[in-house]
Amino acid sequence: MEHHVSWLTHLVNQLLGGPALALLNALHIKPNYPDTPIPEYVVMALTVLVVGTILALALRARLSVERPGASQQIAELLLTNPMGLGIEDVLEENAGHDWKRYVPMVGTVALFILLANLFGAFPFLSAPTANVSVPLACAVITFVYFNWQGIKHHGAGGYAKQFAGPVAWLSPLMFPVEIISTTARLLSLTVRLWANIFASDLIYGLFLGLFTGLTVWAGTKSAIAGIVLGVFPALAPIAFIILHVFVSVVQTYVFAILPAVYIGLATADEH
Repeated sequence: MEHHVSWLTHLVNQLLGGPALALLNALHIKPNYPDTPIPEYVVMALTVLVVGTILALALRARLSVERPGASQQIAELLLTNPMGLGIEDVLEENAGHDWKRYVPMVGTVALFILLANLFGAFPFLSAPTANVSVPLACAVITFVYFNWQGIKHHGAGGYAKQFAGPVAWLSPLMFPVEIISTTARLLSLTVRLWANIFASDLIYGLFLGLFTGLTVWAGTKSAIAGIVLGVFPALAPIAFIILHVFVSVVQTYVFAILPAVYIGLATADEH
């Protein structure tokens, strides 16, 4: 399989590839591509972290009650909006009475995923969430967090009793079923995000290659036909960028609402 990396990944590996390779060798880990021991998705995920931090600091410096700027208004819409699709909206609806305490954690993961997804809309970058490792890491963080909130709320014993169900004689059957069901949320969160972003990138590449190949073939038959069909590969990136942005936003919303639901279930006093 052909290995594609961005210019940024090349640059990072030129600067830090040697120490990274030495560390991997010390840990007896063999990278798939020794010339780029720091993978594309790692570089892109770290870039998302840096870009998100810079944007947050810039926004914080411009916060104003009297004269909110465009960036502040966009940030406020991400938190709450008239459609009820903001981070605070989904937490208030699904995470119980103490939903405000979960905003920093759920909001941070959701904003990271949003920025990571949107990276795929830029030709010189790539979406780290198109690699399964990044969605899995986000899913693990979410899984640990909502279970920890359940333990904090009910205590370890009380939280464990939730998996046994309300009927005592069914507890030996319900407990393993509930454990498996809860653990399966890791797979659900991971695959849903990864598959959609990966498919979006793959479809874009396939259709762009198809249109380009058709244009080249038509150009060998007729110059006019090549020019006419050349419109398609020129417009395809615009259409697929719009589609990718839509998919990115939808998947971010899903990754915000599901943790909110899981937190609500983990901290609920009655089921």
